[in-house]
Amino acid sequence: MPDTYSWVANTTSESAAQAVRGAWVARLGFVFFGTAVVWLAALKYREWGFAGALLHGGFGVLMLSAAIFSHKPFERGVPFDAFEDMLHSIAATGIGFAFAFGVVAVGLRRGLRLLDVLALIASVAVPLAMVTLADYAGVLQRTMFLIAFAYYGMESRRTNAEPDQAGAA
Repeated sequence: MPDTYSWVANTTSESAAQAVRGAWVARLGFVFFGTAVVWLAALKYREWGFAGALLHGGFGVLMLSAAIFSHKPFERGVPFDAFEDMLHSIAATGIGFAFAFGVVAVGLRRGLRLLDVLALIASVAVPLAMVTLADYAGVLQRTMFLIAFAYYGMESRRTNAEPDQAGAA
């Protein structure tokens, strides 16, 4: 990353931005995360139900879209494609909504767990904090991603550790 990039102030999308040297690394991370969540949603379809699987699968597809359509550069004066930046913003906004509503859909189906509640709080509070505390947007977003990783990691662990109870009845 350029010396002007700050992981505290700049978001992950800005590390994957147009015309940023090394942006492919962050984009690859988006691809891996999105693909993993789509796969998990397919595996958890019976437990999560149609709505939960659709919303979490949508999260994954939108994460892939965020990798394809890049944010504008964080450095001023660098030329960029405004339409691509707009598509990235739409995908990024959709990611947040898909995650929050996916957590609600799954929680309503099986009962809310502590990590579900934490994920819901983070999916609302962190974006609001990013707007009001712009100098800390990068670290705030990374905190939100860490919670999403924990959520999907626990769901994946449950897939491997527990027999499917949804189809047993």
